[in-house]
Amino acid sequence: MTTAPVHDVPLADYTTLGLGGPAARFVTARDTEELVSAVAAADSVGEPVLLIGSGSNLVIGDDGFPGTVVHVDSQGVRLTPVGPAGRGRVQLRVSAGAEWDTLVEYSIAEGLNGLEFLSGIPGRVGSTPIQNVGAYGQEVSETIAEVLVYDRRTGERRVMAGDECGFTYRNSIFKGDDRYVVCEVVFELTRAHRSRPVRYAEVARTLGARIGDQVPLAEARDVVLRLRRSKGMVLDPGDPDTRSAGSFFTNPVLGPEEFTEFGKRVAERLGPDVEPPAHPDGTGRVKLSAAWLIEHAGFGKGYGRGPARISTKHTLALTNPGGATTADLLELAREVRAGVAEVFGVTLVNEPVMVGAGL
Repeated sequence: MTTAPVHDVPLADYTTLGLGGPAARFVTARDTEELVSAVAAADSVGEPVLLIGSGSNLVIGDDGFPGTVVHVDSQGVRLTPVGPAGRGRVQLRVSAGAEWDTLVEYSIAEGLNGLEFLSGIPGRVGSTPIQNVGAYGQEVSETIAEVLVYDRRTGERRVMAGDECGFTYRNSIFKGDDRYVVCEVVFELTRAHRSRPVRYAEVARTLGARIGDQVPLAEARDVVLRLRRSKGMVLDPGDPDTRSAGSFFTNPVLGPEEFTEFGKRVAERLGPDVEPPAHPDGTGRVKLSAAWLIEHAGFGKGYGRGPARISTKHTLALTNPGGATTADLLELAREVRAGVAEVFGVTLVNEPVMVGAGL
């Protein structure tokens, strides 16, 4: 059984931002059975439900949450060979409450590639398919074979294959829709001593490698962790810059006409010789750098007009160095979004999930 609910628990204690008002009811689920039971019990009486893991991609309003918050703390990893044991591919079945970076570290120790460039990302496994978590040229959708979900509409459990999950850039069928509760995720990885091909220029430069090279797994993880730490993107209680929700805005993706208009604005505002980072996505669309847009719209590292501020290490993270409220953070986010729209005609979209809050 799940633990008995506790009332008026401050959710600021369960988010990496250290922000959020109280939960009316709070219960911890330590395995898949408890997770399903807790959600079903709340649904049976019409109670609003919020699932929370480590709160690393979550912005909760100052008024808190008026229903039941289920803290997903289920654990467990099971490795199954696909084909002859010790060779080829394997599957890792992982409970939703397992810590993500602990899983990445484990996969590398086991000599499995496919997750190495996702090292250092805070959060738990259950949140990764929801956001289609990605970094440095790698996304979890590339390795997710299936997701075990609880369907709140039918009251049944269901296995969804990776191609049923609707994965797109930082999005999935699960995002913005609370019908499905992610209970377990199955990743299919490859036994190899070297990484998947390097796709990200910054990683390649730091490694002294070329795009497309494959490097030792441990070396790939080490470089990614160093890069993330330099940007305040690895949780550190002693570093106020890590008191954030990670990247606050997604990188905008523009169609051909939008990109042409964007180029005109850049030339007008910054000069004809300025070339912003732009990455074709293979479909005729172009992905921009939200961090570049923010900085060149006049919001540098450390910018802030109140208790909330932009990270001193990376313009894409909004932080709570101490004493901020969610309202303070949202005011800063709106200012940044409006400034980028005014200068470049591009509207930034928040990446963290908003609960009782919005831009």
